[in-house]
Amino acid sequence: MTDFSNSVLGVTGANGYVGRAVIAQLKARGAKRVVGITRDPSKLADVEGIEVRHGDFSNPASLDVAFSGVDRLLIISTDNVGGRIDQQQAAIDAAERAGVSHLIYTSITAPYPHAQHAVSNDHFWTEARLFRFKGGWTSLRDNIYADFIVWDAAKTLESGKIFHAAGDGKRAVVFRDDIAATAAGALLTATGQEIVDVSGPEPLSYADIAATLSRLGGKPVEAIDVGHEAQLDGMLKGGLPPGLAAAFAGFDVAVKRGALAIVGNGVQRFAGREPLSVADALRKALGA
Repeated sequence: MTDFSNSVLGVTGANGYVGRAVIAQLKARGAKRVVGITRDPSKLADVEGIEVRHGDFSNPASLDVAFSGVDRLLIISTDNVGGRIDQQQAAIDAAERAGVSHLIYTSITAPYPHAQHAVSNDHFWTEARLFRFKGGWTSLRDNIYADFIVWDAAKTLESGKIFHAAGDGKRAVVFRDDIAATAAGALLTATGQEIVDVSGPEPLSYADIAATLSRLGGKPVEAIDVGHEAQLDGMLKGGLPPGLAAAFAGFDVAVKRGALAIVGNGVQRFAGREPLSVADALRKALGA
């Protein structure tokens, strides 16, 4: 396997959780020349041993400077759901102009064009540009974050209910630390042009998660399918902005049709380890 640890490795979104975790992984794995790219370089002042550059996806001209001299680049998808297609396509354009030799993008499992699921739609059209990139590319199709299940565990055990709209559909959720380790490994070793699925070890339904929480938490937990419209209405009443509520509700639309049940080998291949399971993470979080 080729090792690119001596190449100039760029990471966009470098101040986010995944970006910082990728940089930490790169340093731990011997990367010599890491460039962290962020809108506000001052926020990375605490990270030693890297070069920090300003780069703003809403200002494509800034990306020409940010990507200059970068050999291999990780574009971490932004959080501007519904408004990031042009920005991310422009970032790929800038990477091409800068002569980046290999481009890696954090996508989503089985993206498809759908007006009611902005998250998937954004990734579909960003990938459409990635596939035309004049160089090597890797699309890391990350499943839904498993971290949310752990964050909500105490509240879920207290209420005894998980509301969803996915029917019996399953999702192979994956933890952010596994996503970051996989992205770092891809920056260091990936070649060619390839789609790689990044997932947890197994697909889980909401009923599966409820059963695991109940077993480990010692309290009954029930998964209740309320349907798409009721789920969306509940999110709106809970204070989520319409665009974000539609995006989150859209995930269960994809889960219900089986799009997120794909189990991939991305973590094993690029992180060199088995992905963390929901059961093991909950066991640790709950002290079970």
